[in-house]
Amino acid sequence: MEIMRHSAAHLVAAAVLKLYPQAKFGVGPVIENGFYYDIDFTEAITEDALGEIEKQAKKMLAQNLKFERTEIPINEAIKFFQKIKQDYKVELLNDLKTKGTTKLDAEADFDSNGTVSLYQTGDFIDLCRGPHVDSTKEIGALKLIKLAGAYWRGDEKNKMLTRIYGLCFATSEELAEHLNMLSEAEKRDHRKLGKELGLFAFSDLVGSGLPLFLPKGAILMRELGEFMRQEKIKRGYSFVQIPHITKATLYETSGHLGKYDAMMPLMTDNEGTVFALKAMNCPHHFEMFNAQPHSYRDLPLRFAENTTVYRNEKSGELSGLLRVKALTQDDTHHFVRHDQIGSEIKIILDLMDNVYRVFGFAEFTIQISVRDKNNKEKYFGSDDLWEKSENILIEAVKNWNKPYVIKEGEAAFYGPKIDIMVKDAIGRLWQLTTVQLDFNQPENFDLHYIDENGAKVRPAVLHVAILGSLERFLGVLIEHFAGNFPLWLAPVQVKILSVGENHIPYCEQLLKNFHDAGVRAELDDKNESVGHKIRQSSKEKIPYVLVIGDKEMNSKDLDVRVRGQEDLLTIAQDKFKERLQKLISTRSLEL
Repeated sequence: MEIMRHSAAHLVAAAVLKLYPQAKFGVGPVIENGFYYDIDFTEAITEDALGEIEKQAKKMLAQNLKFERTEIPINEAIKFFQKIKQDYKVELLNDLKTKGTTKLDAEADFDSNGTVSLYQTGDFIDLCRGPHVDSTKEIGALKLIKLAGAYWRGDEKNKMLTRIYGLCFATSEELAEHLNMLSEAEKRDHRKLGKELGLFAFSDLVGSGLPLFLPKGAILMRELGEFMRQEKIKRGYSFVQIPHITKATLYETSGHLGKYDAMMPLMTDNEGTVFALKAMNCPHHFEMFNAQPHSYRDLPLRFAENTTVYRNEKSGELSGLLRVKALTQDDTHHFVRHDQIGSEIKIILDLMDNVYRVFGFAEFTIQISVRDKNNKEKYFGSDDLWEKSENILIEAVKNWNKPYVIKEGEAAFYGPKIDIMVKDAIGRLWQLTTVQLDFNQPENFDLHYIDENGAKVRPAVLHVAILGSLERFLGVLIEHFAGNFPLWLAPVQVKILSVGENHIPYCEQLLKNFHDAGVRAELDDKNESVGHKIRQSSKEKIPYVLVIGDKEMNSKDLDVRVRGQEDLLTIAQDKFKERLQKLISTRSLEL
């Protein structure tokens, strides 16, 4: 599929060249479910142009055009692209010639003989390492879906190009299925639902990427954090608390200031001491470990904390709650003896499995991220340490008896990791849990415990986040449930609607009874029609709604409107409260 999708990107570029002969081409890599191509048009184009480009691409697809590869000396390639005025290709080739890389997904190979590979599709000739399908008829089903702006090479100092996004699947049926999923995803967009349900907001005065959680959204964040706290305490975690800033020397010791590019700008106090805003919690937790002596009997030691860190993400990469500058991690650090690593990872993975099931995430995939052996300078530690830690993670996942893939170059700079992707209600994969194994930071911070022989020994550290970022996880949940949260999570669990003014005192007593039972309930006593109140409660996706009039005041039973059900539930008040308390305490997905 990657070969087919990359070939589709070339086909679309060839179609653009037919329609816009003066266009200059950047790069066109494969992405999930399709591809994009960055193009410098001499004239502004709109979404309306996508249809014409797609029509031309499909016309060329049916012509069975060949993908023809040639290899030429790099100097000849530079002259060729200079002649046809493809400036971006010339820039890439010059980088390739002087640096040996273009640092872009669509870079070409530069072999020891000084040659590069080109591919021709119709009149379009591109710098590309390949491979491609043999001809356009092998591409399958494609559709262009949107335009976006993209700075050349991701640098805000460079020119803004037009990015054409496309989908490509082997069959038209698969494409149609994916388009249906995208339509459903649009309805579930957490940014739209977050506004409609009054969960969170953003302010230009506060800044992009810094969400403001309104009362209902704050309930969701608090419930998620408390859920993880309870689950971890059951398993022997100790909760700690750290400040949000630190002397910059802490991150110099950890290496983050040299290798992590999302640190917020440093700040200096009135005494000249340089401070950093907290971008990760592990160095603080290491210093907490060092604050007390430890013996081998103390391990494993599990520090846990739900705390906010701050990342200097680029504005173009921010996306609602899914990518923010202030993110609250359900963070844990496991300080373990080396002989405990396997059993500790099992505890972590079992915890993750139990947590996911509470939210109805039954399917997930596992990726083991290892270092790029061709760029070892990006990482701390010796080859022996890396091979040891990577093999431990692979063995732990094998023992868990779940399928996995190994992804080279995706490790953290201090160690390999396990990444877990869950499948949501409409089939999308989201990366959530991360388990990172670290032998390097214990060296940097001189972590040690005393073994049974009285000798100092280095522990290993497991960096673990189950939900990851609570903000991001909430964004995923909003879309997963389409805003129809299970009862235990719902910001308002029961809504009481008064029919008339004379019913309000009874409603207020009923509201108090629910509050006393630990149920989040609200009363709508506004002077509006019952029909209007019911419709409003439906828009708010309230799990249970009670309409209270004369009949209900004179009955021992309640007639309950249950979200998603047509028939009313008739139930005694006490029984209803017991039902609510049971569903909430068990964190059931049922109503």
